Amino acid sequence: VQLQASGGGLVQVGSSLRLSCAASGFAFGRFDMNWFHQAPGKGPELISQINGNGTIVHYADSVKARFTTSRDNDKNILYLQMNNLKPQDTGLYYCQVTVGLPVRGRGTLVTVSS
Repeated sequence: VQLQASGGGLVQVGSSLRLSCAASGFAFGRFDMNWFHQAPGKGPELISQINGNGTIVHYADSVKARFTTSRDNDKNILYLQMNNLKPQDTGLYYCQVTVGLPVRGRGTLVTVSS
């Protein structure tokens, strides 16, 4: 199982970014996927969960109405559309799946500058 997030960068407050998580080594469309955010000096926060066919998505209050999670099961890619970014969104973002055991991918760093 491999997960690789990408799409992070340095942006201004109010900007948008789209993160991607490329998945391989498992039947992607059969598994719920999670996005986590780890702010500097803090523990990871589960910010989004999406079911296997993409019909059910849950968000943490911190990102609700600003972030949108989606997935392309043909391409085995998970997305996180991030709008109206705030300084507190700064941190490492990574995707995670439980295939027997939890597996997290290499994250991508987002820095939101004011």
